[in-house]
Amino acid sequence: MESMIQETRTYTCHACGSANIVRNGTNRCGNAQYHCKDCGIYRVLKPKQVYAEAEKATVLRAGLERCSLRGVERIFDIARQTATRWIATHIQKLPEVKDLLLPASVDDVLELDEIWSFVFKKDHPRWLWAALCRRTRQIVAFVIGGRSKATCHRLWRAIPDGYKQCQTFSDFYTTYRHVFPETSHHCVGKETGETAHIERWNNTLRQRMSRYVRQTLSFSKSDAFHEAFTKWFIVEYNRGLSLTT
Repeated sequence: MESMIQETRTYTCHACGSANIVRNGTNRCGNAQYHCKDCGIYRVLKPKQVYAEAEKATVLRAGLERCSLRGVERIFDIARQTATRWIATHIQKLPEVKDLLLPASVDDVLELDEIWSFVFKKDHPRWLWAALCRRTRQIVAFVIGGRSKATCHRLWRAIPDGYKQCQTFSDFYTTYRHVFPETSHHCVGKETGETAHIERWNNTLRQRMSRYVRQTLSFSKSDAFHEAFTKWFIVEYNRGLSLTT
């Protein structure tokens, strides 16, 4: 009688490498899933397709160039949830905005402005407040919130200490006068050109991020994702300037 050869295969968690996993039914495509008892995630046991890092990088670039997640799904023929997971993982690894700033100079000038957006629906407005260094063109600080004095205070606190001594320019929105130092802050009209760079940056943001287009269906569904995408854009924008300067 011929002996049979049997092969035993041990699966491990794709995320943490643990072998402490159990079956967890199937997904809607019929693929077997598992649940890892150590890290707690749920994943497909045998993924049918493994994406190369170059493919992931292309998807990430598309996600930052005014392409909605559903658009990414259609163009690259990948699940929207997969693209979302890649983006979330990438954003978690990003440095802080302040870590990419060029050193401040004694004669630097900051331009301040706020730009409207919304989360989930237009009844939930969100204002992006930003401070731009006129010399380096980098965004030195940003916050997202209401159009209130409290949010303006958060912007002031977010500005790195090296830039807090700078002369600052904004429009005539009175909140700036109550928050920024009277001795160094100036409220001016657009015709002066003193806020031209931050206003031009606002246009760049609206052109490249669908979440900031006034009439759009590519809006964020949560505040966390809205802020994460905004930080992602600003970090990459600042990184490009730091490499070319």
